[in-house]
Amino acid sequence: MLGVWSHIYLPQVGVCRASMVAHTCFGGAPVASRPSAQRRNARQAALTQAVSAPPAPAKTQLKTTRSEEVFKEALTLLPGGVNSPVRAFKSVGGQPIIFDHVSGPYCFDVDGNKYIDYVGSWGPAIVGHAHPEVSEALKEQIYKGTSFGAPCELENVLAKMVIERVPSVEVVRFVNSGTEACLSALRLMRAHTQRDKVLKFVGCYHGHADSFLVQAGSGVATLGLPDSPGVPASSTATTLTATYNDLEGVRKVFEANKGEIAGVILEPVVGNSGFIPPTLEFLQGLREVTAEDGALLCFDEVMTGFRIAKGCAQEYFGITPDLTTMGKVIGGGLPVGAYGGRRDIMQLVAPAGPMYQAGTLSGNPLAMVAGIKTLEILGRPGAYEHLDAVTGRLINGLLDAGRAAGHALCGGHISGMFGFFFTEGPVTCFEDAEKADREKFGRWHRGMLERGVYLAPSAYEAGFTSLAHTEEDIDRTIQAAKEVFAEL
Repeated sequence: MLGVWSHIYLPQVGVCRASMVAHTCFGGAPVASRPSAQRRNARQAALTQAVSAPPAPAKTQLKTTRSEEVFKEALTLLPGGVNSPVRAFKSVGGQPIIFDHVSGPYCFDVDGNKYIDYVGSWGPAIVGHAHPEVSEALKEQIYKGTSFGAPCELENVLAKMVIERVPSVEVVRFVNSGTEACLSALRLMRAHTQRDKVLKFVGCYHGHADSFLVQAGSGVATLGLPDSPGVPASSTATTLTATYNDLEGVRKVFEANKGEIAGVILEPVVGNSGFIPPTLEFLQGLREVTAEDGALLCFDEVMTGFRIAKGCAQEYFGITPDLTTMGKVIGGGLPVGAYGGRRDIMQLVAPAGPMYQAGTLSGNPLAMVAGIKTLEILGRPGAYEHLDAVTGRLINGLLDAGRAAGHALCGGHISGMFGFFFTEGPVTCFEDAEKADREKFGRWHRGMLERGVYLAPSAYEAGFTSLAHTEEDIDRTIQAAKEVFAEL
């Protein structure tokens, strides 16, 4: 494995610091514990192929026989055949790909197909899949124990790394998912302010807790209506909504609910409606409005945390919230979440204070050690410069190729996060994103899959690069995109 990684970790490319927002238009059967020699040899051959210079893309009819068999069985065992809805490919059509293994910037399915991966486990694989240093750290920890249910020093180590890097965090609590982090932060905002209402933005996703599953009504802002069966109206009655990047709309909400809003929560860069960056004025205005009203400001950095900057989006934009939620990257690919903020606020969390929150696997040693090693790698010189360089090369190449073929496109990137829409734009909020051609995106997605490029199976998801992606990977992706754009 070390040999596989030797030349793809942090490749050297000529880079310079990007402008604040780099964009162009935004305002089966159990697996045996020890594989057979034949299987080991086959996997080693596949891994060796993975790090060789990729051939020019060519359209192929994907062999998906085994994926189809596995998914057919999964449909009888799991709701919709998956454990998270987007994986079912319903947004793009076609057969979901069943993964077998991953390495560096590549993923391999059960039929032996290889893909350049721009999903990265939805963000955590920022140093590349199965990075040898992360894997070795995990192996060492497994022999010590996989779960303690008691304090361990690893929690202190990762906590200090988070506190040192993230401007808003003076105290942090580890949990097991982004959803858990966000629902805990919501409870904490209410406990600190002794207010019930919370403001979120249309298109921003903060997990599947009842209070966050809200559909916006007409007008600037409205009391939320449940967006999922099983969510009682009472659970969302105190959830207010507004349009992302619309500061005037936010001011009107606060004026209509003066002294009643506990806090505002948002993705500082939207990734769950596609890639939508904020304006600096919007973030600055949110900081001012909340401070004036005595409400708290919470950045949901589950997606942006440690991905767009060493100190997260709040460092990148220079706006410090009161609370921050995190996940994905800080677990190095293992289930994890965290929320943190000012000491006086966090002291309300049990057992320091009366606001209850607990978790059997919180601070799990495997997640802690993977997170420690991942943040350590990200702290090395050139890491974020590399992410910005390869991602800029990718998104600019995609936009140029699409427009040259006559398609309306807009998109952009910040560091290792990117996205585009099939529309002229600009796209500044979810309502704008809905104007994009999703049917065309579905056909484009399938064409890219046929050429060995794995992208998020939804027009409403951001894409991710990693330290393992090379210029060769990017150039092969752009060439594949040119072919697909020409066929749409």
